Amino acid sequence: MNQSEKRLFLIQSLLNERPSCQKQIIPADSERQNILLRGLMNVRRPVRIGADFLQVQDAYLQDETAAKGITDIADLTPIQPGLYLWQGDITTLRCDAIVNAANSTLLGGGGVDGAIHKAAGKGLLLECMRLGGCKVGQAKLTGAHKLPCRFIIHTVGPKWKGGQNGERELLESCYRESLKLAVENGCESVAFPLISSGVYGYPKDQALRVAVDIITSFLIEHDMLVYIVVFDKRAFQISEKLFANITAYIDDKYVDTHFAFSRSRRDEWGESTLLAGTHILSDEEETADLSTPTAPSAPYQQAMMMPTTASLEDVVKRIDESFSEMLLRKIDEKGMTDSQCYKKANVDRKLFSKIRNDIHYHPSKPTAIAFAIALELSLDDTRELLQKAGFALTRSSKFDIIIEYFIKNGNYNVFEINEALFAFDQSLLGA
Repeated sequence: MNQSEKRLFLIQSLLNERPSCQKQIIPADSERQNILLRGLMNVRRPVRIGADFLQVQDAYLQDETAAKGITDIADLTPIQPGLYLWQGDITTLRCDAIVNAANSTLLGGGGVDGAIHKAAGKGLLLECMRLGGCKVGQAKLTGAHKLPCRFIIHTVGPKWKGGQNGERELLESCYRESLKLAVENGCESVAFPLISSGVYGYPKDQALRVAVDIITSFLIEHDMLVYIVVFDKRAFQISEKLFANITAYIDDKYVDTHFAFSRSRRDEWGESTLLAGTHILSDEEETADLSTPTAPSAPYQQAMMMPTTASLEDVVKRIDESFSEMLLRKIDEKGMTDSQCYKKANVDRKLFSKIRNDIHYHPSKPTAIAFAIALELSLDDTRELLQKAGFALTRSSKFDIIIEYFIKNGNYNVFEINEALFAFDQSLLGA
């Protein structure tokens, strides 16, 4: 049988099980047939089914999966170490486990739940029947059946009731319990949909924020590859309010580098802002050229940047402090571990190791700023750390102004900052 014949066989077999559907007309086009097949599979009771049906079903699903194509981890780029954001079909993702946004019965439904049950085949429904349902905020594990992963983790998200009825806590629990099951079953990779963001009505931007917050915290302590899979591209976008605020801030601060600066402008900003400096990127620094002009790293200028509360001994000690030395000092002062810092900064462990082991290592500007954000440094400390690397924050760069905006507003969430940088076509933080 070809694929069309298999689909018709499956539809007719499922209709024959339901006396009330004997007169159901099977649509002629394949798209509507697929909709009907999915509906019949989702409403079918979890009872035994003939071997001939299962044989045809398995062959049909394998061909369907092959036609959709399998997406592997190697084809994706992380937004931060261990965390991937991808728009696509979760049933085509090759990983150890995918998470199903299920209902409390675990017997199939609409949205992601229905898509997973259809792609996995009726064997999944039979296994779910034995689990006895699942409470909101909890998770249970099954085999993957005909999906290109090893396991399916089923979790039941909360329905949105305005946000004042424990919805966030329950949604956080969904992610924590699912990740716990993934760890217990030796998973090295797991993919999540945006739980509760469909028919359960949880606002997509808030659902995405919960997912990122919980997964990011998890990845600080665990080595795992985690995907967030979304179907709606709007879930990527920053809010209109934030976009408007950043736009206004840029309009207020930004000065085109091609503008001929007046004397009054020079006097207003200070001569050091306009001095040209040179920085040579290392081979590992593949990021775009963001080497904003900066003043030479003279001891006098560095001393002038020191806080007025610092002792003379501290000032002298820090004049010759390198980027690496200042970074490690700040990590200690903040009470962070190395891994907590570089993961929060969206920086690769190997690159951090180079910075730690080479006192004279010069990172790229986005990498240096990423560390400042991870350490939640003040604007003055950020400028000092950047100067150690040979850079400065100026009003001639939209990238710089956006970074300044977030620091001044006390927002050190790398993911949110990268969302904003992406929205304004700027390079992202991390390395």
